[in-house]
Amino acid sequence: MGFVIVISLPLIIFAILLGFGCYFFGKTKGRQEARAGVGAQVYGVPQPPPGATESSSPAHEKKGGPDIV
Repeated sequence: MGFVIVISLPLIIFAILLGFGCYFFGKTKGRQEARAGVGAQVYGVPQPPPGATESSSPAHEKKGGPDIV
């Protein structure tokens, strides 16, 4: 029984330390990326590709009257 404790206790401690290390390393790296603007998500309408012509589509036209339903 003592052999199991001698082998598994250091492994458990190592796993806990490794978990804390990965947590703090990721936290630091995430904050650096947030400051640098790397991977910043931009919400909104996507930009058209270069060279695309702009045309009005009938899906965006507003209708009036009882046809809305």
